[in-house]
Amino acid sequence: MTVSTTLTAIPDVQRIRGLEMPWNRVFQSTPEPAGAARALWPWYPQEFLAECVETVPEAGDMLTIVLRRIDGAPLAFRSGQYLNIAFPVDGPDAEPVNRSYSISSAPTQPWTFAITVKREEGGRVSQWVHENVRPGMVLDMLGPVGAFHLPDMDRRARYLFLAAGAGVTPLMSMIRTIHSLPGRADVVMLYHGAEPGAFAFSRELEHLASVDSRIKVYYSLGDRSVTGTWQGMVGRLTAQMIDEVVPDANGRQVYACGPEGYLDVATDFLSKVGVDDTSIHMESFSGSRATRLEYRDEVAFAGEIAEEIAAAQDEAHEPEPVTAALDLYQIAAGTEAKADDGTAEHYETGDVLAAEPTASAETPAEPSSFETVGQGSLNMSFLRSGLNVRIDPGEEILAAAKQAGIRIGANCQEGMCGSCKIVKLSGDVDMHHQGGIRAREIEAGKFLPCCSTAQTDLVLDA
Repeated sequence: MTVSTTLTAIPDVQRIRGLEMPWNRVFQSTPEPAGAARALWPWYPQEFLAECVETVPEAGDMLTIVLRRIDGAPLAFRSGQYLNIAFPVDGPDAEPVNRSYSISSAPTQPWTFAITVKREEGGRVSQWVHENVRPGMVLDMLGPVGAFHLPDMDRRARYLFLAAGAGVTPLMSMIRTIHSLPGRADVVMLYHGAEPGAFAFSRELEHLASVDSRIKVYYSLGDRSVTGTWQGMVGRLTAQMIDEVVPDANGRQVYACGPEGYLDVATDFLSKVGVDDTSIHMESFSGSRATRLEYRDEVAFAGEIAEEIAAAQDEAHEPEPVTAALDLYQIAAGTEAKADDGTAEHYETGDVLAAEPTASAETPAEPSSFETVGQGSLNMSFLRSGLNVRIDPGEEILAAAKQAGIRIGANCQEGMCGSCKIVKLSGDVDMHHQGGIRAREIEAGKFLPCCSTAQTDLVLDA
């Protein structure tokens, strides 16, 4: 039997115009968020716990960690944003070490999300993550954070993604998102790596490019000396290379992520091929001091938002006083009032029992009963820790507290990020912050112990 094969022409995919995130239309169509959008609520940075459910080794000595929120909620974020994560690098009882990592998964699949961590030579946290994070581990997170992300709606969705090394992670979230959505888009990714076989996500990228006509991916080896059967491009980023992969670079939105040196040359070359500055979006995770400070500011601001929203939610959901509940029960019973002495009372109707007499609130311990450690002319009483710490006027409060074993979260320790903020119940401090605390917070009694010295005896809520 002879089998003949005839190729049948497959019509082009028909798509709606432009690219639109699924939540955008829902938010615009109703005064109140509809059900689908409510499932993604809330849309602001939050502090939450997430459990690792899967680890996936990637090429280039990278590790993808798939997570889900402990509270069962989805994570609302935009493609390209990142999370600030507290890693217990020095053990569960020690101060965690905070690091920011881009979300590499797509927000269109929000019930689980992923970060991808490259093992850096000599990197304290990345080494620990690769060796210790396993399914079942729970991590403390803050986010999402960051303005480097795709727009919610783009009528002319034409993008150039420039990635170098680990800078591919936020761009991977973007390209996964675009692939998961309908809508016309035109995406070209130019991905630079050091050696063949070290391009993370390359198998998935090749698959996406093979099944989605909107996506094209080009690879280039930055090291020209590498030998082998490499068939991709060779050489560092140049204007000619950009022009070769996207002759129409002018008119595209460019998203670039990589080391600062890579981004610097990219800026120059993009200008040479006619890309306007307003169309260039860049993100660096190279770890320079300027970059770290920028991220710390962003994370600190996100923390303030999370803190304020959480406080507002607590206030909105504050339970009714016990007396109000008892009043309701009394109306239902309809016969008798509670005894004047407040003891238990039985009602004839509905078998409703009044509450047992409310136990008197526990009397807070007096600082005079606390153990005292350290030396100095002034005393700091830490009420939650139940410890008095002696300190001299010129000594930094955070350092003295940590030396005494009191746990206070602190990132920058320079008065910028605000992560060590605590409440001062009495006493005076001399604080020299650099924007890590707001005036109204100071008025409310808060201060940053990392940049403060005691002027008098202090009573602190820590």
